[in-house]
Amino acid sequence: MLDERLDRFLSAAERLRLDEYVAFETDRKRRLFDAFWQGVARGLGVMVGFSVLGAAVLFILQELAQRNLPGISNFVAQVVALVQLRLQ
Repeated sequence: MLDERLDRFLSAAERLRLDEYVAFETDRKRRLFDAFWQGVARGLGVMVGFSVLGAAVLFILQELAQRNLPGISNFVAQVVALVQLRLQ
């Protein structure tokens, strides 16, 4: 009974690659390297996402300004003009 449970535990540990996980957790340089690249990827993702979102917002604001909605169009036109001046 104990041998059977031990065999099941060992086969489960092999399927989970527990030895590789323990080796990873004990290797400080490898964890630091991994964390660095995860941070780089996260930063790039935020940068690209913010750029796409900002471009979409500017596009929507330009469309609203062109429709000449009373009250909103002047404000939107000023915001778009300020953003375009800042980008140049």
